[in-house]
Amino acid sequence: MTSLPNRRKLVWTQLALLTGILACTTLLAAQTIHDDPPTTPAPGGADPALAARANETLLRSRKLVDRFFEQMSNVVCNENVAQSIVGKNGKPMYREESVFEYQMQANSRTGSLKLVESRDARKEAFRDPSKTLLITNGFASMLLVLHQDFEPSFVFAPVSEEVVDGRTLVKIHFKPVPGASSPAAIQLRSRNYPLPLTGDLWLDSETGAVVKLTSRLDSRLDDLGLHDLRSEIHYSIVAFHDPEETYWMPSSAVIDVQTPKQHWRNVHRFTDYRRFRATIQVQFGETKP
Repeated sequence: MTSLPNRRKLVWTQLALLTGILACTTLLAAQTIHDDPPTTPAPGGADPALAARANETLLRSRKLVDRFFEQMSNVVCNENVAQSIVGKNGKPMYREESVFEYQMQANSRTGSLKLVESRDARKEAFRDPSKTLLITNGFASMLLVLHQDFEPSFVFAPVSEEVVDGRTLVKIHFKPVPGASSPAAIQLRSRNYPLPLTGDLWLDSETGAVVKLTSRLDSRLDDLGLHDLRSEIHYSIVAFHDPEETYWMPSSAVIDVQTPKQHWRNVHRFTDYRRFRATIQVQFGETKP
């Protein structure tokens, strides 16, 4: 969610295929699921072998998306949020920091995927009422760009392969299909406007896990007072014990938003992931003769 008090309100959140969303609620209306696997078009001059490997990796990533949201629903973590006003030199000129206990719940029992974020304040920032800050949320679920509901909304194309920390990553560019639904929106005066997002994915070639996701506006929205919106999200392995499991979870998200008169930058860091544990206590009554 992105909020600008006292003037117009910009709310960044994950947009449903329906435009009615409130706060941190994401509703994905069911769309037709395509039986044919998605294809990664090879641009002119691209290495056909790279395109084939990228497409295989993309298929693996798509299969992991539902599992990601299921795992995300099983954990809670700490979220550190730094909200900054950026000066003309590109450096923060004012900053506030907060800490929350963060949780995202996914529910698809009704046939459509519903994502709900919750935050409990652990450390509230000092608020200067004279400063206008940006409120952002929903970035943990930006992997919706890979979800089957948005498969017709983007065109994917291979860019390159690179080795990072001993892992081969496939970089894939995504571009919006004009007029298609988007997993992100801006809210202006209680009305939601889908955002045309373009960006890049860095995928682990072996597992298909998303290591990094960047996005930006495919075109400026000057009529809405929005010059630029960029995000960069990193994911990393979180290890759990008893039982032994590893999840790919968001580790950080950086969001930059610019209007004609203002520039904001918010940094979210996700740490200290914990799994939920259910404890059942059985008490036997005393048997009387």
